[in-house]
Amino acid sequence: MLNWLKSDSVESKEILAAVTGVQLAQELLQRLTGQDKVDAYKRECIHAVAAYVKNNPRASQGEINKEVEKQVLLFAARVQALESAPLF
Repeated sequence: MLNWLKSDSVESKEILAAVTGVQLAQELLQRLTGQDKVDAYKRECIHAVAAYVKNNPRASQGEINKEVEKQVLLFAARVQALESAPLF
């Protein structure tokens, strides 16, 4: 975009149009596949486990394992729900 603003040439406009098209296509693909939501759910799962460990420094390995299992099952259920949800 900076190149187009500086030169205002046809070639710069075409490059800007191509880059914008690729960005739109990528966004559409992420929305259709739900990958952006899967990534968000994954981050939430990791943060929840980290928060549990931080807030429970004396938790036994069994308790930590139980919390990890709970968070992974929640993550899996949320992803499963995405698969069965309508696209629009």
